[in-house]
Amino acid sequence: MTTATHSVPNRNWSYPTAIKFGVGRISELAEHAAGVGLKKPLLVTDKALASLPITAAALDVLERAGMGRAVFSEVDPNPNEANMTAGIAVYLAGGHDGVICFGGGSALDLGKMIALMAHQKPGLSVWDLEDIDDWYTRADAAKIAPIIAVPTTAGTGSEVGRAGVLTNSATHKKKIIFHPKLMPAVTICDPALTVGMPRFITAGTGMDALAHCLEAYSSPFYHPMSQGIALEGMRLVFENLPRVYGEPGDLDARAHMMSAAAMGAVAFQKGLGAIHSLSHPVGAVYGTHHGTTNAVVMPMVLDFNRPAIETRIEAAAAYLGIKGGFDGFKGRIMDLRAALNIPANLTAMGVKASDLEMLTDMALEDPSCGGNPIAMTRENTRALFEACM
Repeated sequence: MTTATHSVPNRNWSYPTAIKFGVGRISELAEHAAGVGLKKPLLVTDKALASLPITAAALDVLERAGMGRAVFSEVDPNPNEANMTAGIAVYLAGGHDGVICFGGGSALDLGKMIALMAHQKPGLSVWDLEDIDDWYTRADAAKIAPIIAVPTTAGTGSEVGRAGVLTNSATHKKKIIFHPKLMPAVTICDPALTVGMPRFITAGTGMDALAHCLEAYSSPFYHPMSQGIALEGMRLVFENLPRVYGEPGDLDARAHMMSAAAMGAVAFQKGLGAIHSLSHPVGAVYGTHHGTTNAVVMPMVLDFNRPAIETRIEAAAAYLGIKGGFDGFKGRIMDLRAALNIPANLTAMGVKASDLEMLTDMALEDPSCGGNPIAMTRENTRALFEACM
């Protein structure tokens, strides 16, 4: 565990779930696992994290408490139902009684899917639980295993969410799977766990948090609580993401980014929009990093939505201390992208013009497009993709 100095205090928050926030709090993992009734949890993480010291240290905490050190790490960057099926097999074979989701958004989302589906009745597909109407009621809530979330990135906010994103490996479409009991029973937010992230992951996940806050703030739906959370989340990102990118060991900035990530996920229950409806299909087809893809399309989507959000963005700019209204706000995003070495456009990420029709179809089917301030049509969505190339 890092010994770097920091001044952000450890705190316990109960919104929207029990959050144990502070440097070094991974040491409490077994205590909180026992508190929700776990005796033999399965730790779900990704392939890259599985061999790192922070994962070994978390497993040491569990092992010292007599909970074993079982791990499942066959998690793709954009996890799919094949990863889920493999994870469920390990979960059942090991006789586990809950899941510890440890890592970035991919590991957190897949861990939730394993907990959701491991004991459901035969014949119920995970796709039957997509976030549409009341489809979640098809699941037997009593058979969803307890979930503890331990984020090691500051971006997706899945640690405080009631859903997970899963890619259909046959159609390459990302689906949002929802159930109220997917909200982790306990979340441990230890900023020290994020110190070892590669810089491009720090950048991409941080821009994901900004995208969540920006789209929630811009959404036309009524939710004043989310509106306020989104605005303050943007402030934390603008002030702290350049700090953690430039100085990875800055624990205060890491703590503020971890807060911003959770705030973005809480805020986007107000709605997401075109940033996500474009980036979801690109990530599903090309395997690009989600947050980085969000960052690439963000300024183009701002321009697209300008007629509907200019006044609102001017108000945000004033709060954030950014001069120049809408143009100043967009300029700050462009400066941030440059400082973080974000690719200039989708072409630079490998997206092919020949795929734009398919990507347009997928974007219009993505549930995020329904929250965009300007209605997305085939014509304007295709034009938006072209502007991103």
